[in-house]
Amino acid sequence: MTPLQTSAPTPLLDMQSVGKQFVLHLQNSTALPVLSGFDLRLLPGECVRLSGPSGMGKSTVLKLAFGNYRATSGRIWVRSTDGQQIDITQADARTVLHLRTHAMGYVSQFLRVIPRVAAIDIVAAPLLEGAEGGFTPAQAREQAALWLTRLRIAPSLWQLPPATFSGGEQQRINIARSFIKPRPLLLLDEPTASLDPENTQTVIDLISEARAQGIGILGIFHDAVVAQAVASRTVAMHSFQATP
Repeated sequence: MTPLQTSAPTPLLDMQSVGKQFVLHLQNSTALPVLSGFDLRLLPGECVRLSGPSGMGKSTVLKLAFGNYRATSGRIWVRSTDGQQIDITQADARTVLHLRTHAMGYVSQFLRVIPRVAAIDIVAAPLLEGAEGGFTPAQAREQAALWLTRLRIAPSLWQLPPATFSGGEQQRINIARSFIKPRPLLLLDEPTASLDPENTQTVIDLISEARAQGIGILGIFHDAVVAQAVASRTVAMHSFQATP
């Protein structure tokens, strides 16, 4: 199966008949089906919301698209920065890493970083990835400072590792790190879940600005106000829930 050929713009993400099941090796290799026959095409400038209650496979879809999980069935095509469509279900680790560096960002529900690294360096790091980054470490830190300021992280915290930050502060570090380097595709897993109204509005503004730049976004937004503000369409996950 190859990406669908139409007169429409080439999708940034094209998921075709994707299924996922987990094998519980400590429970007699019991198979736990999560997702079946999932289809989604995401175009530049769209913000597609995955909807449904917990346990419907929303976060699984994001992890499949990012290559954290390998699909049990189906194909997942991600458009690289040179226009090629890469099937991430078949790609090797180096290709997946290249796509993550240049073609797609991911805001997870939790901040996972190297311990004892200062918050400002965590945010600056994406600008230094890849030989063509074009930023010196000092320039990257200057840009990181702008993002930390916009997301209301106090300067007194910039040189500290975020392990002891509040949940909301850690999430804002997560958001700054993912948005600082524009990439064509963004995957957002409840980006405003730990944020107060003021910072939530900032994230809504960031998503709107990203869409205006042609960035495509696939996200989970349980906050109805946020979903209404950012989503261009919604995909209901109950249609793709696998059954044992």
